[in-house]
Amino acid sequence: MPEMIRLRRGTVASVLGERPGATELSVEVEGEPEPAAAIAYPQLVGPVGPGDRVVLNTMAVELALGTGGMHIVVAVEGGPDVPAPAEGRIVKLRYTPHQVNVRSAEEPGSPHRDALLAADGLHGAPVVWVPLHSMIAPVAAGVRAAGVERVVYVMTDGAALPAGLSRLAATLRTAGLLDAVVTCGQAFGGDVEAVTVFTGLLVARFGLGAEVIVVGDGPGNTGTDSEWGATAVSSAMSLNAIEILGGRPVAALRISFAEQRERHRGVSHHSLTALGRVARSPVHVAVPSIDDDARREVVWDALKAAKLEEKHQLVEVGGEPALDRLRAAGIEVASMGRTPGDDPEFFLAAGAAGVLAGRMAVRDQAWQTPQ
Repeated sequence: MPEMIRLRRGTVASVLGERPGATELSVEVEGEPEPAAAIAYPQLVGPVGPGDRVVLNTMAVELALGTGGMHIVVAVEGGPDVPAPAEGRIVKLRYTPHQVNVRSAEEPGSPHRDALLAADGLHGAPVVWVPLHSMIAPVAAGVRAAGVERVVYVMTDGAALPAGLSRLAATLRTAGLLDAVVTCGQAFGGDVEAVTVFTGLLVARFGLGAEVIVVGDGPGNTGTDSEWGATAVSSAMSLNAIEILGGRPVAALRISFAEQRERHRGVSHHSLTALGRVARSPVHVAVPSIDDDARREVVWDALKAAKLEEKHQLVEVGGEPALDRLRAAGIEVASMGRTPGDDPEFFLAAGAAGVLAGRMAVRDQAWQTPQ
């Protein structure tokens, strides 16, 4: 018998929170003693509120998957018909029950189409690739700390597809650390939709005026203990797209000394594979300044053992300005339940990438500004 999704029914007890593209709910699930958290994407299921009967996909919770920790609303029983958007012929989530049409940047009628068609490359714009979604906060904060005014996030489709799932992106938008989100591939729900990562990068730069772009998957990526079986390794192909378009790729390293899994301690094997075997051209690799000499040596030994200095430009950068900027904005960041206090090197590495990219952009502006 083929495996099937897990569907349950319940009644919405209350709305826990709303943000663009997502509504978080408390739902009384049939047969369960306590209400459960759920998330609905109004673009897919229409409006939902207290008292509504809903069909839920409960698979993620039953499998104890970390990201989200919520049931997902599949449909609102007896709810109003949900009309398709009047504009846009590009379909995302194609040939699934929730396929949705969007107006992409590439289509006639898009306000960004002319800028996109006129673009012949990124013209050296710095673009930071992040292997984990949680890194976008210290990266964006590091870019701002370096003096850059506009930062745009291009969300690729190797993990969560709805941009609305990301509380982090919404928080960064509210705090003024992130200016816009572009969703590309099958990902949807950003300020601008794009068909590919190539057009996503171009519209971020020329349609939305980004001085620095951050690119990477949404929340909830997948990893295994194999060399190639990780969405972070796949999303590293964005580094090649950046180079093809004439941008300057900057890689944020995944570093941790709080990880219990040996393959992710020090420099993650995913980062070593991405930079050693996936990236085909030189990349600026931000290596965080680490006060602990033993830990600093572990990081540099791993990078040298992988011979990354023979292929890429390794730049040691302090990431603390990024964390200072997040604290000043009142943003508490975490990754896999760990905070900067628990796992400082993880967040310093991402912050260092943002600071480096921001400095590159500011230096470019200084050269370009008439004296």
